[in-house]
Amino acid sequence: METIIMVGQLLLGLSILVGVHEWGHLIAAKTFGMRVEKYSIGFPPKIWGRQFGETEYSIGAIPLGGFVKISGMIDESLDTKSLSAEPQPWEFRAKPAWQRLIVMMGGIIVNVITGIIIFIVLAFINGETYITKEELNKNGIVAYELGEQLGFRTGDRVLSINGRDFERLSDIVSLDLLLGSDNYYTVERNGQEIRIDIPNDFIDKVAGKKNRANIIGPIDIVSVEEIQEGSNAEKGGLLMGDKFVAVNDKPVTGFGVLVNELYDFKGDRVNIIVSRNGVPENLVVDVNEDGKLGFIRGSELNFTQRKFGFFEAVSKGTYNAFTLIWLNIKGLQKIFTGDINPRNSVMGPIGIMKQFGGNWDWLRFWSLVGMLSMVLAFMNFLPIPALDGGHVMFLTWEIITGRKPSDRFLENAQKFGMVIVLSILAFAIVNDIISI
Repeated sequence: METIIMVGQLLLGLSILVGVHEWGHLIAAKTFGMRVEKYSIGFPPKIWGRQFGETEYSIGAIPLGGFVKISGMIDESLDTKSLSAEPQPWEFRAKPAWQRLIVMMGGIIVNVITGIIIFIVLAFINGETYITKEELNKNGIVAYELGEQLGFRTGDRVLSINGRDFERLSDIVSLDLLLGSDNYYTVERNGQEIRIDIPNDFIDKVAGKKNRANIIGPIDIVSVEEIQEGSNAEKGGLLMGDKFVAVNDKPVTGFGVLVNELYDFKGDRVNIIVSRNGVPENLVVDVNEDGKLGFIRGSELNFTQRKFGFFEAVSKGTYNAFTLIWLNIKGLQKIFTGDINPRNSVMGPIGIMKQFGGNWDWLRFWSLVGMLSMVLAFMNFLPIPALDGGHVMFLTWEIITGRKPSDRFLENAQKFGMVIVLSILAFAIVNDIISI
């Protein structure tokens, strides 16, 4: 059932993203009087189709993308039979370069708008919850596996980042910081200030773990606040009010310790010691494929919650959306400099499916769809023939120089670009399989 839910979320998410992306191309093309022959979510073979006016709308059996076929355009279909005739007024090739540029940018623009809207709505509905610097340092920090490799020790107190004050725990493990260069922390340990440098390739270790909770967290007592009906937690004998003492003989000094230990035993069972009314209880509990037991945690930490008004949500959501673009740029730069192994950062459909998880969580679903919408816009803007960015590159050249590349050149560039794109997709899929 969990696999079915993961597949269902992946298909729904991809359908939304591909649908709005291709709709961006379609609406721009029709606005400028171009004939759109086909609009498809998914690649052939076709499993459904309906003709409306000049355009056939269809759903393909391979849900890894989609396309619009615009008359007179050299695209991934490589249909060039009609290009030997004189251009017709309704054809893509007959329109001014600036109109063709807008058509090719249409999908990217709509994906960006979609991502921004999703992040605005999420910010407005959910606000944000975080742990302040003061709360983090109240009992000192827990240094997890990667934190210890970096140089942190349990009991440290984090004073500053790059010599500057910070506001919350998430600032310490932010991707913007970890993707940077020559960054460092200042911590207090046994009354002394110590500098901890962040290696420029440290992000590769974080990417390999897929979980930044492996760095540091606050020392905290984790308890069971609510148990989900029918969950492994209920079946294993956990009760509301239980306080975690140890998992597989490892002391639970914070929620991150519990998360990491359960994740390492996903699909297996763990030995748990809880304190129940001050009396130790030993339990054996099954861990599901998501690395969870099925309970809502309680905490002795004071979390700061902030709600946003509409205009604050617009500002926050827009900032969050474009931050993802910036992080993708920095991440790509790290790959080219060798600081990140592509195997640790490139994720295919199987990896994305696992990110959605085996239970349907609408908050997680829309957060991932918003993130993927911005990533899809960024990836499509890369200047690779066969992607929208390749078309944008050639059209920009035409606008600047006044010289249009030949149809033969564009056809060959499209073939070359398709080889690159299919190679990246194949690498991502194989990488997913190896990771499993």
